[in-house]
Amino acid sequence: MKLHGTMGINAAGHLEIGGCDTVKLAKEFGTPLYIMDEELIRRTCRDYYQSFTGKYGSAEVIYASKTFSNIAMCHIIKEEGLGLDVVSGGELYTALEAKFPPQHIYFHGNNKTPAELEFAIQARVGRIVVDNYRELEVLNSLAAEHRRVVDVLVRVTPGIEAHTHEYIQTGQIDSKFGFTVSTGDALRAVQMVLESKHLAFQGLHCHIGSQIFELDSYRHTAAVMLKLCAEIREKTGAVARELNLGGGFGIYYAAGDTPAKISDYADVVMAAVKDLSESYSLPMPKVIVEPGRSIAGPAGTTLYTTGSTKDIPGIRKYVAVDGGMADNPRTALYQAQYEAVLANRAAEAAEEIVSVTGKCCESGDMLIWDIDLPRVNSGDLLAVLCTGAYNYSMSSNYNRLPRPAVVLAKDGQADVIVERETYEDLVRNDLVPERLLGSRNLRVARR
Repeated sequence: MKLHGTMGINAAGHLEIGGCDTVKLAKEFGTPLYIMDEELIRRTCRDYYQSFTGKYGSAEVIYASKTFSNIAMCHIIKEEGLGLDVVSGGELYTALEAKFPPQHIYFHGNNKTPAELEFAIQARVGRIVVDNYRELEVLNSLAAEHRRVVDVLVRVTPGIEAHTHEYIQTGQIDSKFGFTVSTGDALRAVQMVLESKHLAFQGLHCHIGSQIFELDSYRHTAAVMLKLCAEIREKTGAVARELNLGGGFGIYYAAGDTPAKISDYADVVMAAVKDLSESYSLPMPKVIVEPGRSIAGPAGTTLYTTGSTKDIPGIRKYVAVDGGMADNPRTALYQAQYEAVLANRAAEAAEEIVSVTGKCCESGDMLIWDIDLPRVNSGDLLAVLCTGAYNYSMSSNYNRLPRPAVVLAKDGQADVIVERETYEDLVRNDLVPERLLGSRNLRVARR
């Protein structure tokens, strides 16, 4: 098991995060509980900033807020000098509520509604990343109504299949995202932008997937994108001043994961773009990258209380916790793997192999298959590591479970940044038609 960031084991044998004893956090805030290591978030943001912007200048790092988004997180990203990408009106609203500078917001999405596009225009976001022909037409029309010229990036699919789970591959030709390069759609989309009176072409965007370990994937992507930039200049005379190569940088979840250093990632990307720009006699574009998982993922831990067990001799022992797929659907979706520790007995040696299951009424509600742990007792605290990315953001109220609270831990202090939902929250938006409340229905119910 690998401890991350400020994690440690204190004299009582308890897991600590951000100087906070997780046993005390469970008593104060309850479980399930998301714990975010603020120092690790900031440290990773600074690593990205220094590796790209600090070292090369002509680069910008923007945080992929779909990974983990709330007002407090937007404040941290803003303070660390990173930009922000959003993929919905809700994420944009969250960013604006945090007073995030709109000129450093990039708006993505393969099916932005007219209302969302209008919201983005009114907010004066820095870039709208256009994804399809319909969006080009709608955006140009809305920009005309508002008498604005909107800066756009054209999203393309470069035809690269990153070595990752098929559900999180986005750069291959068979993808719902972007204009395909090989079919000529990408070039046609750029020509449409150039011909539009209210759209200003700034450059290109692509994204090849998530949880990527092979840096050669980024080098190959840069080659495809710079070739397209050269073709655009040759056919239209336009120069792509910005090149957004997306995110997807992988992290350590479990044994076998081998992430590279952020500085190595930056060096590979920037060297490839520089060399290819020179080979095509193109001006060096501003390079943009969009890390999300690598910033929030390792900084997050989910704390559970263990409950029932089921031991099937010769087959498997199940240990159930008070959360599950409603607060972390990634195992069910992607067959994601995690490491975990008994937070209240973190110094003890492993004694048994168990599988950790949630409390949802689904056989597929599994969090971890076959993990070595000390002998688990009911009431122990289980800390599942690296849950900061796509856990809270993908959580649901399945089985009418309230979403957990989120606390931000730093220097021995833990602050709630998302309150725990209550049963009252679950029914807050429920409405009952008058016809269901009539006396006739009450008589039938009494029978």
